[in-house]
Amino acid sequence: MYLKLAWRNIWRNKRRTLITVSSIMCAVLFAMFLESIERGSHNVAIDNMTQFHTGYIQVQDYRFDDQPSLDNAFLYDSTQKARILSSSNSIDYVIPRIETFMLAAGDQITRGALVLGIDPDMEDRLNNLKGRLAEGAFSKDRQTSVIAKGLAGRLELSLGDTLILLGQGRFGMTAAGKYSITGIVDLPLRAMNSQMVYLSLGNAQELLSADGHITNLLVTPSSSRVSDKTAREISETVSGSDLRVFTWQELLPDFVEALRFDSLSTRVMMGILYVVIGFGIFGTVLTMTLERLHEFGLLISIGMHKGRLASVLFLETLFMAVIGVFSGFGLSTLLLLYFKANPIQLGGDAADVVAEFGIDPIIPAAIAPDIYIYQGSFVFILTLLISCYPIIKILSLNTIESSRK
Repeated sequence: MYLKLAWRNIWRNKRRTLITVSSIMCAVLFAMFLESIERGSHNVAIDNMTQFHTGYIQVQDYRFDDQPSLDNAFLYDSTQKARILSSSNSIDYVIPRIETFMLAAGDQITRGALVLGIDPDMEDRLNNLKGRLAEGAFSKDRQTSVIAKGLAGRLELSLGDTLILLGQGRFGMTAAGKYSITGIVDLPLRAMNSQMVYLSLGNAQELLSADGHITNLLVTPSSSRVSDKTAREISETVSGSDLRVFTWQELLPDFVEALRFDSLSTRVMMGILYVVIGFGIFGTVLTMTLERLHEFGLLISIGMHKGRLASVLFLETLFMAVIGVFSGFGLSTLLLLYFKANPIQLGGDAADVVAEFGIDPIIPAAIAPDIYIYQGSFVFILTLLISCYPIIKILSLNTIESSRK
């Protein structure tokens, strides 16, 4: 009976109910949108760093992280590959790389460059590298290279020009070579876009006197959520050897700290938003309560127990909270789907600042179940806590005074 009475009461004054439900719905919408935008920007940053830089999991010689030298490369053959692939059922594929810093020169200008020996097909599977090509293509021919767009501009080189690489190979061997530029790639990370040179893995190993050796093996799990589990399983397999396994969080501690700081600032903004939301809902409930004091006084004066009236009022607030939260979910879903398909494009100084951190100047919306659960639950609980005010007001109500108003 109480449920039926409460349901009828909230629709007895549709305007008042719609105002209350709308305030709750807007609270859910604003909270979810802020959380989704923050999560989406982090996902873009993590994807860029893992896809173009570290991968989700890396296998290295235990000395390479502290001393990133070609002398600390490790032998990678079919046996080693099979051993790592068999270590975990969560491994999707692996990508071998060999990397070193060298001098890159055009006709007149010389700059430092990060030379990366890769398997273009496997890299494309990880990060759509071929889709990033601004000109040309990756070639399987010897003595060919693909250069980052920023570095090409610094060296004043274009498609078809000759790139000269000079540096040191394994165990102090001189490494020098001339490579025809068959492609120019536009990378999302500004630091990489200004210094990256791609060679095929075989060409790079030949240049660096490192036949059969690589410096990094990127392991891509079937899902990023199982990265830690997969890393532990690989570590158990390679234990006792010179190889060590690192997750992207271990390889990029400064980046992880930056994300945590950004999350903390978002939590502060969320706290301010919750205060505003709380006062907005409280103002609506307060107005609703004061408008009905005469009604409450009459009901109590004709024999309705205060406790029962408080229970009915609590159920009314509960119904409005449920309607408001789920309406907020529906409206938020439409909004988040739109911004996921059409990310916010940053421009001007904001785009430059974001690019400095290696992040695409876009802010897509992220959609995840925990966003709905966390934000919806918080607003719902906040609404129920605010409903204590009218309950307390009823329990302390002066029946004679309120019924005369």
